[in-house]
Amino acid sequence: MRENVYQVTGMTCGHCEMSVREEVERVAGVTALTVSAQTGKLVVSSAEPIDDSAVLAAVEEAGYSAVRA
Repeated sequence: MRENVYQVTGMTCGHCEMSVREEVERVAGVTALTVSAQTGKLVVSSAEPIDDSAVLAAVEEAGYSAVRA
């Protein structure tokens, strides 16, 4: 299992977390994820390497910005 960690900016509540979760879960290869508005961390798990640009684009689609931590 691989884990990629991202720092997401702009999240303030549970609804923000849900928006990010819904978009990132659609990225090919993602098997699990955790997201916290409190810390701004997004941890994405996958069996194989995943495309960082796809994860970052999914976060942007949810209305936030992120960088690989």
